[in-house]
Formats: sequence, structure tokens, C-alpha cells
Amino acid sequence: MKKVFAILILGVLTLGITLNLAAQEAAPVKVDSAQVDSAATASEEAVAPAEAEGGIHKALKIKFIEGGAGFMATVAFCLIFGLALAIERILYLSLASTNTKKLLEEIEAAIEKGGVSAAMEVCRNTRGPVASIFFQGLSRYDEGVDVVEKTVTSYGSVQLGLLEKNLSWITLFIALAPMLGFLGTVVGMIQAFDKIQQVGDISATVVAGGIKVALLTTVFGLIVAIILQIFYNYILSLVDKIVNDMEDSSISLLDIVVKYAKK
Repeated sequence: MKKVFAILILGVLTLGITLNLAAQEAAPVKVDSAQVDSAATASEEAVAPAEAEGGIHKALKIKFIEGGAGFMATVAFCLIFGLALAIERILYLSLASTNTKKLLEEIEAAIEKGGVSAAMEVCRNTRGPVASIFFQGLSRYDEGVDVVEKTVTSYGSVQLGLLEKNLSWITLFIALAPMLGFLGTVVGMIQAFDKIQQVGDISATVVAGGIKVALLTTVFGLIVAIILQIFYNYILSLVDKIVNDMEDSSISLLDIVVKYAKK
């Protein structure tokens, strides 16, 4: 899984740099300032009605193209992969949540009626990390309460690792998106200064257009980072809730085991 994501990231970065280098090489050597000004003015006039007619979808498409398909595509890939991982974690954590109070009541009733084996059967038929921890702890009941406690603690760490799986990749995309945006801005500024050098005169239209295009990648990268950060914090809140339930219910389980062992 990690190798696949590494290959995808390298491929996306290579694609973005290649497209931008190709765009630089394809630029004309000499540009007339009057032609540049008139072309930029005509382009702005054409974009305004297109945005009004096509709505926000059309406007986003135009801005995406203006920002440079290479770097904007890399930032878009960060958004896609980051959202895919975030949605997977949210679904997993939602299915991992358990009504621990009800589970403890069922375990205690099962122990009273059928012993530890009946309680283990209840845990086996209940999904979620809490039930898995209880099952592992009850499976060591014959070895003593201390062993049960150590087993619950150790297996709780294993379940915590499963809950936090792939979160490091989400943080990577949160950091990578604005960095790619800044990189696109720097490249865009270099291209803008190249145009000024080719024209031989500083034109307000050339400078403003180049800076606008260069900053679009940064804006897009920051928006992607903000979206992924919101999802990441929500996932952390779900993990914290499950971990708190695990700790509280584990203490209650040990109380039940001690109570049953004294009988």
C-alpha cells in the first residue's frame, strides 16, 4: 500500500514538472507588447461572460486551466487521494464504534449463566475493537486476573494502531498540497518575468496577468489543505471517542472478571 502511494506521488510530481517545462519551451522567443496587451484584454473579456453563463463549475474549470494544468493537477490528486483515505477512515471508525454499556451488560449476564466461554461467544458475535479486546482478555482468564489485565492493555495498543491507520498519509497530503501550490506560484512568477524580459518593457497587463495565474496554484493548494485538515480533525475526534470507550470499558471488564473470580 505504501509503495503504491509513493509511486503515485512520484508520478504526479513528474507529470506536473514535465507539463510546466513543456509549456516554457513552447513559449515564443519574441513577443510584441501591444499584441500581449490586446490578447490579455481579449482573454479577460471572454472569461467574464463564460463564467456568468456556465456557473461556478465553468468558472472553476477556467481557473484550473489558467493556473497551469501541471501543478493544478498535482494539487487535485492530493485532494482526491486525501479525501479517499479520509472517507475510508470515517467509514471504518463508524463501524468500529460499539455500545460498550450494552456489551458489558451482556458479558456480565453471559458469565453468570454460562461462564467465561459464554461471555467470549458474546464478544465473538459483536463487531468493533472493544469486543475484540474483551475476547482476547477473557481468553486468558484461566491464567489469572493480572494476565487478563496485561492482555487487555497490550491488545488495546494493537487496536489503536488499526484505528490510526493511514492517518499519516492524510497529513502528508495536507502538507503537500500547499507546498505544490507554492512551487507552482514560483514557477509562474518566473514565467511572468520571462515574458517581461522578452517584451523588453514592463507592462501592467503582463505583470498582473502573470501574477494572477501564478497565485491560483497557491489558492487551490491552501483550499485543499483546509478541506483535508477539517476531515483529519474529525477523524481524530472519532478515534479519541473510541479510545476513551476502550479504556473505560476495559476497567469495567476487569471489575467483572475480579467479581466472577471471587465466586
